[in-house]
Amino acid sequence: MGLFLFSACGNEAETAQEPGHREEEAHEEESPASAELTEEQYQVAGIALGKPQLRNLSNTLTLTGKLDLPPQNMASVTAPLGGFIRKTQVLEGTYVKKGDLLATIENPEFVTLQEDYLKEKNRLDYLELEYKRQQELHEEQVSSAKTYQQTVAEYRSVQARVQALEERLAIIGITNGSLRSAKIRRILPLHAPLEGYITYVKADVGQYVAPTDVLFRIADTEHLHVELTVFEKDLTSLKKGQAVRYSLPGESAAQREATIFLIGKEISPERTVRVHAHMEEEDKDLAPGMYVQAQVALDDKQVLALPEAAVVQENNASFVFLYTGQEQEGDALMKKFRMVPVERGVEQGGFVQVALPAGVDTAAGNFVIKGAYSLLSKMRNAEEEGGHH
Repeated sequence: MGLFLFSACGNEAETAQEPGHREEEAHEEESPASAELTEEQYQVAGIALGKPQLRNLSNTLTLTGKLDLPPQNMASVTAPLGGFIRKTQVLEGTYVKKGDLLATIENPEFVTLQEDYLKEKNRLDYLELEYKRQQELHEEQVSSAKTYQQTVAEYRSVQARVQALEERLAIIGITNGSLRSAKIRRILPLHAPLEGYITYVKADVGQYVAPTDVLFRIADTEHLHVELTVFEKDLTSLKKGQAVRYSLPGESAAQREATIFLIGKEISPERTVRVHAHMEEEDKDLAPGMYVQAQVALDDKQVLALPEAAVVQENNASFVFLYTGQEQEGDALMKKFRMVPVERGVEQGGFVQVALPAGVDTAAGNFVIKGAYSLLSKMRNAEEEGGHH
């Protein structure tokens, strides 16, 4: 507190000669960490007075994270049998509907697969007739049991082969009916498996792609949610249903709202856990992966609070200014203030919890709630000027 003790450099004669600045400086020495202002200085400093109020303030946990999508709202598109890209017509950011054409793929294996299927299907049709014929002969005991059993085995084997080929054709988008009614094709389409935005494209015309290569990624942003990264030590403070306020890049305040719906159970090597929150107002124009800064209110209690602007910092300590009244000094009416140490608590919404020393009447006392730093600066200047005398 030694910083705020003002040296005695003024005297009565000086005060009488200079009722302005000198009078103010002389009286500032009367009390450690005290200050006084003329009415004009009071107005210039923009000082406003107020009393501490009981307010509902919450301890707040600040977190970072990103916008994310559930797995069912994302899709990676590949060419199941690989091949050469012959046509593509979408770019990153394109909005597509389910079933829209993304690209066409050419692969000689498509021809072989269709050819094998048609051969086996024709063979199955023949064996089905033979199976029925042998069944009738067997029932009439005309043919031997061995011949009938061989026919049944062959029929079932080819039937299984045809079913397997149908499944392989379905993977590349060819159904049984479409193959029967159309010619064998070497170029096949890739369709969008869901509706959404194209977020990734790696498909150039003429490029050969393997079955494992991801050509497109699609994100259905209808159900974006907030994924937060929470340190292990803070995990017990969170619970399902808690309110989250968050902001996106470029937003100064956390005005967007979400609600925690899932708390992860796996702790990463960095000792963090993922926590998911539903957005109160979904916006499908946002992009998954966008950075998020969030605040979670941990509890809600009534505490004695002042505006943040009322509390000043000095030498790693916090202070407020208590208005102690006004006195006529010579020709000037001086407004007097005393610096009071406080302990800061919860901060939220522009207010800060304050613990005042015993003996300070919070009900009757008026505190500087605006212009506190101007008053502190005035005190410093007065001390420096006092030290030069």
